Amino acid sequence: MIRAMAGASLSISIVTYAPDERLLARTLASAADAIAFARAQGTLAAARLLVVDNGPDGKAAMLRQLAEAALSRAQEVELDVITGHGNVGFGQGHNLAIAQSGCDLHLVLNPDVEMAREALDAALRYLESHPQVGALTPSVRGADGEREYLVKGWPTPGVLFVRGFVPRFLHGPFRKALDAYELRELDWEKEQAPVRIASGCFLLCRRVLLERVKGFDPAYFLYFEDFDLTLRLSKVTTVAYCPQVRIVHHGGKAASKGLRHIALFVRSARRFFELHGRAPAS
Repeated sequence: MIRAMAGASLSISIVTYAPDERLLARTLASAADAIAFARAQGTLAAARLLVVDNGPDGKAAMLRQLAEAALSRAQEVELDVITGHGNVGFGQGHNLAIAQSGCDLHLVLNPDVEMAREALDAALRYLESHPQVGALTPSVRGADGEREYLVKGWPTPGVLFVRGFVPRFLHGPFRKALDAYELRELDWEKEQAPVRIASGCFLLCRRVLLERVKGFDPAYFLYFEDFDLTLRLSKVTTVAYCPQVRIVHHGGKAASKGLRHIALFVRSARRFFELHGRAPAS
């Protein structure tokens, strides 16, 4: 059994590529506030922030400046800006940080997420009281306040195409399949465990388990690396959904980001289905 995590040490990795500076500043500030609150509650000891600079060149100084400004809101947070490796992809960028972590817990955090001040404290308390849980995913709302469903059912190519590339006002004929994929029949005001597949804009893990599954699969340059990771984690530990851990996600669809992102999405989807199949293993 993994030991309790009271007063745990925590590392947080954020992978960036030409980020929106104002939004990243808000992400960093929310992380600093959550660190300070958890420390005040006695649930967090050492904290480390690792900002991974995937490019383009010349952004490292800006990233360090933003991080240092945000961390003035919390005391004694170690900061590392990992740079100079080029654009190695989202998952591999986080792997670079995980390899340097050295902490009990590691949080994979998107640069477009704002966490509630109480989020880390709630997550740490949950892991302390549930030693069988190795990773957790939070309750998430979009910037408009609408619930987002990070925990997913098994994806199908048809559902992924509709979600990614069909305008929302045309979703009507596909509503039943879309709702099933997002597991909307479940009560998301309550804890759900175990879960197998979750989006990774905020994924808090016991670092030893991340190392056991060898982190993210670097063959996913972008998209589906989080589905793949949580699915592999679910085979060695319990992944849980915790509604008391709250975040806001300012995300977007692949189709709105241009043809290159569509191509990356399709390539990653193909790899996911080749590795894991078109239907869940029994």
